[in-house]
Parts: sequence; structure tokens; C-alpha cells
Amino acid sequence: MTLITSSLDGMKIAILVTDGFEQIELTAPRQALDAAGAHTQIVSPSEGSVRGWNHHDPAKAFDVDVPLKDAKPDDFDALLLPGGVVNPDALRIDEQAIAFVRAFVESGKPVAAICHGPWTLIEAGGVQGRKLTSWPSLRTDLQNAGAVWSDKDVVVDRNLVTSRKPDDLPAFNREMTKVFELAYEAALH
Repeated sequence: MTLITSSLDGMKIAILVTDGFEQIELTAPRQALDAAGAHTQIVSPSEGSVRGWNHHDPAKAFDVDVPLKDAKPDDFDALLLPGGVVNPDALRIDEQAIAFVRAFVESGKPVAAICHGPWTLIEAGGVQGRKLTSWPSLRTDLQNAGAVWSDKDVVVDRNLVTSRKPDDLPAFNREMTKVFELAYEAALH
């Protein structure tokens, strides 16, 4: 694995998930962000722990750092939305989760979403007129919500970074780290 160097020291990043996220879509970006100096925290409507999945099989459980009911978007500098099917499908009908994501969208803070993660962005009003990608089955949902969808490994539209699937993680992690770094440097100055 290539070490990504950046100046994310002190940056606080929320990783919003509930049970059913694709495990590698949380662990690989989290590892890249932590290696770059960021402080990542799992935020979830679930308290205690959340369980990831490896495709169709249950995987590891991860401790929730901040219960969603106690999470304040102002305490974070950026947001990561891992995919999987069950996770974003549950989050997009959770009013607190949508309000949390909407706060990042409205404030202009950077957001990175992979696979099915953009489903939550649709509900939060974060895709209208934006260029992005996702797991192919979300294409119509995103286009109906006003997004410009393309089938690329990673798409960057200002402060929004999106990717399609676990195979895209190297490109996703690279571009997410760059976008988060630029936003963090701008916020510090």
C-alpha cells in the first residue's frame, strides 16, 4: 500500500454508517485518512457497534465512536459515506441521518461517498446539478434527482468525491484525501 502524505493533522472526519456497510469501503478510506493525520470517528444511529459486510456475508463489528443523536456536524470538518446496500438504504430513511448529511451539504464541507453511499446524498438534497458516480444501479435514482452521472472510477465535483465500488478504492482514497486536504487548508486560513 502506498502511503498518502498530506496535511490532515487535526482534521476531524465523520464516517456515517449503520449495520450493513461494505466493510472495505469503511476500513480502506479510514486507513488512508488516519495515515494522513486525520482523526476519524464512526457516527451511527446504532449505539455500541455496527456490523460490516463482505459482499453478502457478515463481517466484523466496529465500535461506534459517536451516537448520531449526540453528533454535531459543526464538530467535524468532512464526511465519509461508505456504501453497501443495506447501510445507505437504512440511512436514507433516518431523519437524523439525513439532517446530519444535509448540514455538510449546506455548509459546503467536503463529502466523499462510494458505491451506494450517494443514496443518502439524494435524500439530503446534495446531488442536484452535481457530477458524480456510484454503483451502477443508482444511476437512474441519481439522474432523477438531478445529478450528472458517469461511469468512472472516481469523480470529483468541487467538494464532492464519489466512486463506484471497492475496486475503485485506490483512486477514491487518493482524490478524497486531496479534496479533504484542500478544504481543510482553506478552512484554517
